[in-house]
Amino acid sequence: MTDLSNKRIVVTGAASGIGAATAERLLGAGAEVHSLDRNTPAVAVTSHTEVDLANPNSIDAALEKLDGSFDGLLNIAGIPGTAPSDLVLAVNSLAVRHLSEAFFERLNPGGSVTIVSSTAGFGWADRLEQIRDLLATDTFEDGVAWFKEHPQQGNTYNFSKEVTTVYTMSMGLAFAEMGFRINAVLPGPVETPILVDFEESMGKDTLDGLRNLLGRHAEPGDIADVLVFLASDDARWINGQAIAVDGGVTGAVLSGVVPAPEI
Repeated sequence: MTDLSNKRIVVTGAASGIGAATAERLLGAGAEVHSLDRNTPAVAVTSHTEVDLANPNSIDAALEKLDGSFDGLLNIAGIPGTAPSDLVLAVNSLAVRHLSEAFFERLNPGGSVTIVSSTAGFGWADRLEQIRDLLATDTFEDGVAWFKEHPQQGNTYNFSKEVTTVYTMSMGLAFAEMGFRINAVLPGPVETPILVDFEESMGKDTLDGLRNLLGRHAEPGDIADVLVFLASDDARWINGQAIAVDGGVTGAVLSGVVPAPEI
């Protein structure tokens, strides 16, 4: 079992789903778990600070309440594509960047940032120029303004996850220079309370087709186990990676075995 004794880790999204499963496993491995969430965590974490991830001022205020340095940040919180587009980008992309970079001065040597992105962001290469343009903005507010001036086609959830995937890959060397790591986990559909929202925004037939192909959707623990590993010293040479944890669908799509889902 992964040993995280004496590790101090901050988790967003511990109130439900993947975040709750991850917090539970981190605690079981001996870590302190410090929650940042707008809702009360589902497990008895070490500390909890309420935060609105759509508001950079709220994020900064929450960060001021975190004492000491940490060994990891797990950006797990996210909202589905049924929410307003500006909120989806703010929470799923801009807050992730804001928090990750706020931890440059809060991480212990060898510390890591891990992000939950999504296989829904598989089209990032087709929008790489736009994504890099967005990521070139300096602040959360600048990112909001960029998105207002450059609305994207399709489901904003997909775009928001394209952004976090590219952010992770592009920041690997910068994190390494500081003695840290950054990685992303890309789940497919997961049996969480917001799965119904994904069925609405991406199409129930499409998600049912994926479930039929694999026999089931992922459970939160399937994703949480990978997140805990990436936060541990066992993953010390994994950096700048976007790792699909989807039962094999991404590999099948990339190799042409099955067509890309229309989401």
